[in-house]
Amino acid sequence: MEPCTFVRITVGNLVVRASPSVSNAPSSNWFCKIKFKNFPRQIVAVPVLFRTESQSQSRLCSSEVSNVAASFTLSKSQIQWALMKPKRSVLSIKVYSRVATCGLVPSFGEKLIGRFKVSLDLKTAETKTCLAHLGWVALGTNKKSNKIKNPELHVSVRVEPDRRFMFEFDREPECSPKVLQIHGNKKETVFTCKFGFRNSPTLTRLPSTTTGKKQTWRGRKGWSITIHDLSGSPVAMATITTPFVPSPGSNGVSKSSPGAWLILRPDGNIMKPWGRLEAWRDHQSGFLGYRFHRLQEDIATEISSLSSIRTKLGGSFVIDGTITTADTNTAASLTLSDGSFDVSSGLSTGSLKTRSGGGSDFGFFLPQARENLGFVMSTRVEGVEKQSKPKVEVGEKYVECVEDAAAYVALAAAVDLSMDACRLFSHKIRKELRPPRAV
Repeated sequence: MEPCTFVRITVGNLVVRASPSVSNAPSSNWFCKIKFKNFPRQIVAVPVLFRTESQSQSRLCSSEVSNVAASFTLSKSQIQWALMKPKRSVLSIKVYSRVATCGLVPSFGEKLIGRFKVSLDLKTAETKTCLAHLGWVALGTNKKSNKIKNPELHVSVRVEPDRRFMFEFDREPECSPKVLQIHGNKKETVFTCKFGFRNSPTLTRLPSTTTGKKQTWRGRKGWSITIHDLSGSPVAMATITTPFVPSPGSNGVSKSSPGAWLILRPDGNIMKPWGRLEAWRDHQSGFLGYRFHRLQEDIATEISSLSSIRTKLGGSFVIDGTITTADTNTAASLTLSDGSFDVSSGLSTGSLKTRSGGGSDFGFFLPQARENLGFVMSTRVEGVEKQSKPKVEVGEKYVECVEDAAAYVALAAAVDLSMDACRLFSHKIRKELRPPRAV
């Protein structure tokens, strides 16, 4: 299997230092708008180091320093498009403060503090990491007084190869599809899938939300999908281990009682647990919730994720360790020296959060992480009642053998099938997902 070319742009280590007279906005109201051509603009808060005449050290007026504030991932075609014109390879960062405006109705306006632009060498970054910038940069020229120093921004901009394996189901997972590997314009079958039921369906009696009388529900359980290589050998499997049943007093699967999938992969002659995926539906917000834990010797490892996807519009389930928050103790030790600092080695053990532009909110958690895991995998999920042929991307460093790739493909199938498993029990699911009735 051959991975596809991707390049990732990472922006981090953002800190502004300025005199208090530059803006009367409190430190919590400073932020950056980060833009790269043809990508959605990303807005992030930025900590401020205020200069004072009485202090040789600056004080950090924010609770956190962002290690990685924003990232952009470019495919091979996007790289080629950007290389056609120099201005398409320029990253722009604008720093703002949010200040109160006058008027009968209290409101906040944006004050532009300054901007920074840097050209990126995307061609070189296809094969090796390029540090486009690391250090302080002046944000503007103050013409009123020579005593007031210009505001400055500390930023690191890194461009690096981020090669990925790309797969696509040729049909919906419940239709026992083939899985194709994508490389450029070529598509080649690498796996086949077999959807089935492990056991006979059972009936569950729960009280109705309207009448209070007990109603009979057919629990969604026993679904399984097995991934085979081209020789017909099973190389991964996803199976429901905790049935998807309505929570008491409702007709839907709740977060307090989610259904769960176990992802397995072969170890010798037996299948062993590789990951666990839980899913539920928040009926008020219209989102499907996911919680995934990577297992090793039946114990959760550092790769975990928490995602939510719109049930009507769909979205992306993503595991990505790039967006992080630096340790507060590291941030507190920063000074106003002319040197540069890079907190990329001091990862926090707290939560890692970002937002994607495809209708998916995801967090990434590293309970015992000691390194940046980077991009792990993603899969696109269509909304309820829409035909879904999942597309899967897996980071190159997480695929050492066919079984590794198959495990992530099985996980993608479980994510997709959970959209139906979490449907309201007052709605019928597709016939392919309804097992034959017990005799």
